[in-house]
Amino acid sequence: MKSATTADLRNHFRRVSSWLDNGEPVEILKRGKPYATLLPIAKVTPARPPRIDFRAQCQAIWRGRKFTSAEVAEMRAAELEGEE
Repeated sequence: MKSATTADLRNHFRRVSSWLDNGEPVEILKRGKPYATLLPIAKVTPARPPRIDFRAQCQAIWRGRKFTSAEVAEMRAAELEGEE
């Protein structure tokens, strides 16, 4: 574990920061005695949401049902009424 004084933090923060960037914990000394420990934050990659298989969902819902042209016309008319 690397160590740095409070004066090092004030005057040479870039060096101490590079230690943290490399994943090393840093012990902070105050008047030569351990005062605190700085730990790097674990880098977390955001989790991707699971991909949704819309095709499988539609097939499960409609089970390969074929709509007649009259049913399609009725659905389109209902959609247009909702837009107004």
